[in-house]
Amino acid sequence: MPLPLVRAYVGLGANLGDSAATLRQVIAELKTTPGVAAATASPFYRSAPVDATGPDFVNAVAALDTSLAPLELLDVLQALETRHGRQRPYRNAPRTLDLDLLLHGDARLNDERLILPHPRMQLRAFVLLPLRDLAPGLSLQGRPIDAWVDAIRDQAIERIAE
Repeated sequence: MPLPLVRAYVGLGANLGDSAATLRQVIAELKTTPGVAAATASPFYRSAPVDATGPDFVNAVAALDTSLAPLELLDVLQALETRHGRQRPYRNAPRTLDLDLLLHGDARLNDERLILPHPRMQLRAFVLLPLRDLAPGLSLQGRPIDAWVDAIRDQAIERIAE
């Protein structure tokens, strides 16, 4: 009997190399990942690094229908980062790929490897705008996503053509 599917949301970002091409490739790879039944991506956005230096990021959010448990999905995401050359020389270093598990159904998790829901997603335009594109009726911490978006209007971000 197949495991039930859960809707998970993953933040995607890159600011080294051909960032848009990397994100397109990763979305294609997610679509063929065992345990992922479907993957849909938001439009791409360009944003400045937060608490870091380096080139602008290209960001998106992917909605996944998955039978993978949160830590299993995290392992998949970290393997994709490694395959795409992600290095972690210091905190918030520029990166070829950054994949953050934002939400996994209604899961609440506080593990040394993963906190769900993602603890800072409601503070970041580069997460909220693409997330709203995919799930406009979503609520975070009991507030509609539009209320969170109104609170981060001062963050510079632009939707880009793919």
